[in-house]
Amino acid sequence: MSLDPTQRHQIKQDPALTKLTDTQTIILSAGAQRPDNIALPLPKGLHGAAAKMAVTKMIAHGWLQEVDANLRQCEPLWRETGDGQGTTLIATAAGLKVIGIEPWGSGPVATDTPGPKARTPRTGTKHAAMIDMLSRPEGATVEELSVVTQWMGHTVRGAISGTLKKRLGLVIASSKDDRRGRVYRLANYASGAV
Repeated sequence: MSLDPTQRHQIKQDPALTKLTDTQTIILSAGAQRPDNIALPLPKGLHGAAAKMAVTKMIAHGWLQEVDANLRQCEPLWRETGDGQGTTLIATAAGLKVIGIEPWGSGPVATDTPGPKARTPRTGTKHAAMIDMLSRPEGATVEELSVVTQWMGHTVRGAISGTLKKRLGLVIASSKDDRRGRVYRLANYASGAV
């Protein structure tokens, strides 16, 4: 990866760049040259725990941001999130500035502030159907959710704890019903309030 002489001069002159490692500079420079500032693929030889540590630090600094990948456009995946979906990494405006490049173009550039992106499920998916059922005042049992999603019980429980609670940040409560068994509800319906 080579930079033109103007960019190389800017990088050497900017004192804020002394925090960057060679790997971080290469990742951000590559992202600046790709459509939509996609920072993948990572440099050859950077994989596994080393890649995860480098990316995690860059996200913490606000230089990279994890966004939903557009699989129809064959965007490279950073990690899979389930249901055939995944995320990719893009260089943020702050990441571009730290290597001395001013953000430009009509493509999307991530915001300077890192932070969790509020995620919502796509309509018409099995996760959306689960949320609809859990939003009802009567809630839903694992068996009822299994019928709608056509998943086995352990997969439904995994989706509740993984996708709905952890990834989407929903608060889901459960209670024992003498007639129906264990019933799951979104927290605003857990007390029976409508």
